[in-house]
This record gives sequence, structure tokens and C-alpha cells, in this order.
Amino acid sequence: MFLSAAPRRFICGLLAAAGALLAMPQAQAAASIDAQRTAFKQAYAAASQGDPGWRTLAAGLHDYPLYPYLPAAALEHDIRLIDRAAVEDYLASYPDLIPAADLRRDFLRELARREDWADFTALYQPGLGDALACNALQASLAGGGTLDFQRDLAALWAKPDLPGACDPVLSAAHDQGLLTTARLWDRIDRAADAGKAGTVASLASWLPAADQPTALHLAQAWRDPAAAVAAASGWTSSERNTRAATLALTRLARRQSTSADAGWQTLQGRFPFSEAQRNHILATLALFHATDFDDRALARLIALPPAAQTDATFEWRARVALARQNWPAVIAAIEAMPATLRQDGEWRYFHGRALAAQGDAAEAKNQFKTLADEATFFGFLAADELGQPYAICPLTLADDPAQQAALLARPGLQRALELFAVDLPKPARREWNRALQGADQATVRAAAALANQRGWYDRAVFAFSSGDALRLYDLRFPLASQDGLVPQAEAAGIDPAWAYGILRAESAWMSDARSGADARGLMQLLPSTGALVARRNGMSWGGGDTLYDPVTNIALGTRYLAHMASRFDGSPWLASAAYNAGPNRVDQWLAARGTLAPDVFIASIPFKETREYVARVMAFSVIYDWRLNGTVIPLTTRLSTIGQPYATAAANAARKAISCPASTAPAAATSAAAPVATSADGR
Repeated sequence: MFLSAAPRRFICGLLAAAGALLAMPQAQAAASIDAQRTAFKQAYAAASQGDPGWRTLAAGLHDYPLYPYLPAAALEHDIRLIDRAAVEDYLASYPDLIPAADLRRDFLRELARREDWADFTALYQPGLGDALACNALQASLAGGGTLDFQRDLAALWAKPDLPGACDPVLSAAHDQGLLTTARLWDRIDRAADAGKAGTVASLASWLPAADQPTALHLAQAWRDPAAAVAAASGWTSSERNTRAATLALTRLARRQSTSADAGWQTLQGRFPFSEAQRNHILATLALFHATDFDDRALARLIALPPAAQTDATFEWRARVALARQNWPAVIAAIEAMPATLRQDGEWRYFHGRALAAQGDAAEAKNQFKTLADEATFFGFLAADELGQPYAICPLTLADDPAQQAALLARPGLQRALELFAVDLPKPARREWNRALQGADQATVRAAAALANQRGWYDRAVFAFSSGDALRLYDLRFPLASQDGLVPQAEAAGIDPAWAYGILRAESAWMSDARSGADARGLMQLLPSTGALVARRNGMSWGGGDTLYDPVTNIALGTRYLAHMASRFDGSPWLASAAYNAGPNRVDQWLAARGTLAPDVFIASIPFKETREYVARVMAFSVIYDWRLNGTVIPLTTRLSTIGQPYATAAANAARKAISCPASTAPAAATSAAAPVATSADGR
């Protein structure tokens, strides 16, 4: 493949810069790259603000790997002023870079806003997203073209939701008679399955008048299930209305299980529910009565037809029995589970707990013995039951200088590492993903280890997450002492290991993490929470974006953790639940089940996310305690009894040793495994 002159110069510049850095002394090379990074930050800030002085600031950066981001930032700032020629010039210079793709996409949006369809058509490429695909169809229509459903719309039509840019195209398709009743219902059904009530409602107006109410019933079932259940007795008995009634009943059961019960009694003879629909309704009603811990919940779950049972109903049968401390019912519930579910660590542990409560100590010990070889929340609890050390078998990933050098020679990975170094983590991740797309597992592992050496910790957290790689604790559970967590936690009066566990569970060390609820940074604080904590503690507050600064985030996050702990008698596990679900919900659960043992209480938490979060945080706390101290406070000590004060362990508190059982010991001193999704437990 031949490259144009500009890309050739750019790549040659990268190689020349890398060679020059390798040739000069280490201290001189570090000073040189630091100077370039400082200059880049200044130039990038100027370019992003539309200051033409960025060119002067970037005078010595033409061979720096991130230089192409500078002209792109300037063009993005002036997107409403520039013309197609300026964009095409940049695309010709850097055709394969991420900023070029972004600039093309953003300028196409601007051209669509201008309704400059000639330039849009000249610059457009397929595969840039649904909105631009619809803009391209609009451009064709503006030029006198017509739509063909299979050619132009079939792929878009198959999606349950489309951007507003598609509205003019869909209107044109409707005017051409392409949106037949069958096609409309096909998309309405898909949108209803996906919970896109707005799509359902908007398409309903194009249906024949007789069909419109039925479509609106589906939309109402999503938007207001209580109103839909109340109105359903007046609906005609049809297949789609039966579907809407099923949806409304199951949606209502999640919010008001008693009202859903009453609705089911009214509607079950009104519509021709299929066996599958009846089973779905019965299972959902039983499940959400169980999460409410109703008196009849256990009996309802046991009475479900076999075809109605799901993993959730099997599990909640056991959870309700646990909350009642009905140990024979716990054993029966676990033994009724499918074999794959029964082998989950949680149910192996509670099977042992139930057997011990029934006096079968020998069989309980057998249950705990194999589980105690696992470095998980339930494995640690099992080890505590047996009074034995925790099974943590650390591995170390061997350095491979040749492989690291090969990785550093990759322009894409160079850009990713440099973007992280200049505090642009989001574009850094994009470059990382592109640079390693299709890479073999060994390459991904080596790249993650390299990133970790440079303080980019989340790459290893996500990469080393299955098999033997779970034992690469130094990579998966970084300490990052430079962010001040240990002194900040100690100043707040909380256990640093617990604070590390919260941070690791919340953000996996992504300093720019931002949730859908607007929680930000390493410890995922809401701006309102950050402001409140700063005010309470006499700390400076610079606004929500300061939560992306690790030092600020940790200082505020540890104080907020201390506040949560103080509300719950110092208990780290209850404070963890409150950190995830909110303190008011924890208060409600305590009022209902505050006499339970901590492990059973955690199992009874109605929210799956919070149950798993508490277990994950507490397991991470054990691992971080070991990383900090070499020995650990036992997990059962951390799970303080509800209502009893808990204080951070003193220096002379009883601690537990770590061992590597022969049954789980690695065959070699170093190991690694394939990168997959992050593990949800403490391994």
C-alpha cells in the first residue's frame, strides 16, 4: 500500500522521534518528552478554544505523536465557519486517524444543519451512524431521488429506535406508501420488546384508525403500567392487547406487587393468555412478592409450575428462606436449583451454612472446604468458617523488553499512551481500542502491563480478569499511593483497604468515569455530594469537574465514606450498601430485617446490583488489606453485627495469614490469561 506524502512524513517522524529518544540518555529523553507534553497541553487548550496562537505554541511538535490532534481541535472549534476544502485537506493529511473520522462526522452534521446537500454528498461515506445515514437519504431526496424500502430503509427499519434525523426520511417513506401496515406493526413489536414507548406511540399515528388504540396500549404498558392494568378490562380481547396486558402486569409487579396481583385476578379470564404468558406473569408476581418478603412469598415460589421457574425464582426461594432463617427450606431451595446455579459460590456457601445450622457439621465442612480455596467473597467466608488462612496465590507477569519495544513502535499505541500522559483519557481509550483491535491475547496482556507501568491502571484491571490472570494482583489491584488514598483515608478515620475496595469497585481506576446519574471520578461522587462534603469538611470546591482530579476525588470520597460509616455504627459493609443504593433504602431494609446475621442480610438485599456490590467491595477490601499489610483483618470481622459499633482495627488487632493451597497453586511463577470482561468477585 502506498501512502501520500503527509502520512509518510508523519510516520517517518514517529520513527525518527522514537529513534532519537532511544539514542539519548534516559534523563535527557524524559526531559524532552516532558517538554513536548507541556507544549502540547498548551497548544491543545488554545486550539480547542479557537485561539490561532496554537500554531506558535506547537512550533516544535510536528514530529510529536499527538500533533494531528491540534489542527483537528482547531477545525472542530470552528466547525460552523469552515468549508469543505479545509476538512478535505485535513482528511488527506491524516486519513486513517481517529480525529479525521471525528472531523468528517462532525462536519457532515454541520452540512446537514446547513442543508448543504451537495457538499454533504461529496463528503459522505457509509457506516457513520444512523443519523448521517438518514441525512444521506435526505440529501438524495433533496436532489429529486425516491426511496426504495429494501435498499434504503430495511436496515434502519429493523432498529427499535432511530434518531430525530430520520424523521424526514420516514415521513417521505410514509408519503410514498412504503410503510405498510405489516411493516409498521413489525417495527412496533420490536420497539415494544425494547421498551421504546416513544417509537411505538409515534408509529401508531400511521396505522389504520382501528389499529391505533392497540399500539397505544403497548406504549401505555411501558409508560404507566398501573393505568394500563386498570384500563385493560375495557380492551378488546386480541392477541396484541393480550401482549399489552402481559407487559403491563409484569411491569406493575416490579413496582406494586399487590396491585399487580389484583389486576391479574381481574384480567386472567379476560384475555387469551398463552401458557408462556401465564407462566411469565406468575413468575414475575411471585418474584416481586419475594423481593418484598411477603408472608406467602415462599409458598408462591414453591408452587410455580416447572415451566415458570427461572434462575431468579430459584434464587429468591432460597433468599426468602434465608431471611426467615428456615434452614430446612434453605437446603430444599438450593437442592431444587439447576446444577449450574447450585455450583455458584453463594449457594455452595449457604448450603454449608444451612447444613451447619441443622447440625450436620461434617457435610458443612465438606461444602466449605473446596470453596475456601477460592479468593472470593464467599471463599473468604468459607475460610473463616473453617478457621484457615485465605487462599491467595499471587502471580507476577514477567517483563518482556523486546515485546514492549515492539508495542511502543506501534503509532496507535504510542498515541494512546501519550493521550493518557497528557490527561486525555477518553481519546486515549479510543486509540487503545483501535490499536489493539484484533490483537492476540499475549499482545493485549503485554500492552496492559506496559500501560500499568505508566500509571494507566484501568487497562490491566479490564485485561486480566479470568483464569490464572486473576492472580496478577499487583496489576489488578493497584495501590497508586501517589493519589494519596492511604493518608486521606486515615485522616477521615476509615480503613484504607476499604476505601481502596470502594474505589476499585466504583471506577476500576478510570479517573474520568461518569455514570448515567452523573457520578464522577475514581470514587463516583455526584457533584451535589462533592459540594456538600467539601462544605462539611471545610475543603475547597471548584465545581463538578474537579471530581475528575484523582486527589480531589479521593479527599472528598473518603470523607463521604466516613460519613456513611458513621450513620451505620461504623460498619463498612452497611456503609458500602448505602454508598451504592442510598442510606434511606438501607434504613428500610434494616427496619425490616435488622436482626439477621450480616451474610444473610446481604443475601436478602432486594437489589441484585447492591448485593453484588457489597460482596465485591468487601472481597476487594480483603485483597487490598493484604496488598498493604501482608496479612488481613478477617472478613467476618469486617462484617460487623448490625447495631454493634465497628471501629477501624487497631495496629495490634488480630489478623489472618494468606496461603497458597496446593490445590490452587500455579504451576509456574509467572502466568497470564485471556482478557475478558471484568470479574464481579474478589478473585
